[in-house]
Amino acid sequence: MDDTDPFSAQLPQPTGARPLLGLTVLVIEDSRYACEAMRLLCLRSGARIRRADCLRSARRHLQVYRPSVVVIDLGLPDGSGIDLISELASGTPRIEALLAVSGDAHLEADALAAGADGFLAKPILSIATFQSKLLSLLPDDRQPPGPRLLDTSGVTPDRMAFQDDIAHIAEVLERWPDPRSLDYATQFLTGVARLAGDKKLEDAAVALAAKRALGEAARSETATLAGMLQERMSEKVAI
Repeated sequence: MDDTDPFSAQLPQPTGARPLLGLTVLVIEDSRYACEAMRLLCLRSGARIRRADCLRSARRHLQVYRPSVVVIDLGLPDGSGIDLISELASGTPRIEALLAVSGDAHLEADALAAGADGFLAKPILSIATFQSKLLSLLPDDRQPPGPRLLDTSGVTPDRMAFQDDIAHIAEVLERWPDPRSLDYATQFLTGVARLAGDKKLEDAAVALAAKRALGEAARSETATLAGMLQERMSEKVAI
């Protein structure tokens, strides 16, 4: 495995305005909407970004190069991000910073126990929060010199990415309405809806998850959620 970024012979140094300059961040995230938010956060901070939407894709990336930072969503379509954290935490040479992210804050302890250097609860839209967390995980030679003015603004992901996520889950529920797919859909939609500020959709996903957790039939909740997905897919997005 190449332990350098093949696209940069000489890494630029971080600055107060772009404190993550010189870093390559691999973001492992199945939501296009959440990944778009992460792309904007990296862009505003000076970091380059690579993306993977599942564990399999992430492992292919990591066979080719070693990023400075890996941001790992804990709920992925082909397994748990915690498994990848365990692998990377024990790897040699070790990734400089492993950051776990999830909409389920109670997973923080599991992520840290597996070897993550830090944890951020979704949604992640604040530039200051993102920058401060990553900088807190990096060594002194990765810190920007002098004082740094905190950027208190946030990012606004492209709404088309939200529509793509909605269409993806609608297809999952239509083609594979098995228990595992239902659990994945509720976890995925809870995070995406929270990021988009769609409280009704979030509540519907949480209601379905609650029924699933009790082992009860959830036909009504599933039908309600499917109807809400169809409504959102029919919405026009301004371009």
